[in-house]
Amino acid sequence: MRLTPALEIKRASIDDAGEFTGYASTFGGPPDAYGDIIAPGAFTKSLKQHRAAKTAPALLWAHDQAQPIGVWHELSEDGSGLRVTGKLTLEVDKAREAHALMKSGALGLSIGFRVPEGGEVWADGFRELREIDLHEISTVALPANRKAKIAEVKSIRDFEAALRDELGYSSRQAKKLAAGGFNALQGRDGSGEFDEQNLRDIQTKARELSKLIQRI
Repeated sequence: MRLTPALEIKRASIDDAGEFTGYASTFGGPPDAYGDIIAPGAFTKSLKQHRAAKTAPALLWAHDQAQPIGVWHELSEDGSGLRVTGKLTLEVDKAREAHALMKSGALGLSIGFRVPEGGEVWADGFRELREIDLHEISTVALPANRKAKIAEVKSIRDFEAALRDELGYSSRQAKKLAAGGFNALQGRDGSGEFDEQNLRDIQTKARELSKLIQRI
């Protein structure tokens, strides 16, 4: 099985939930450090097989099958490459390490795969991969494909910031809402901070929030 570093961290973000989104591999050139170029659609068959079997590639620490650190929730191909959404299991020591290193920009991702017969074409000293049997995606220190990047690291603090910046809540209100939902804003926690005159505004912001959540 070939192990190819394929993704670097784009930016650091406080990630309380351990969830992140990005590209595990990008399509087209230039070739990666191993001289490979991955063609659009290379993952299609493998992803279809995973969906049919209700499985997913493993999320590992440094390609070590004895050290799973989370799960992949979504994997799909788009015009850029293999877009993935994963969640680190932060109760696991190595997942917490990966979490901290991701936030500081010290880790990337690497795909572990097999190339089935007929799945590769050589030209001009480079190999184009047209079909890939994807087994796992790991956190690694040395990514090779500088075009593939983490797009987003989700966190409760990102949610709080959106509530402040886009919906106009105070820092105190945003923290309460993120932690306890709209029940907290309506004073059901006994704080008495919000009264009946806030209800219409809360209902309006709830509708705005439902649209915002689709973007977070």
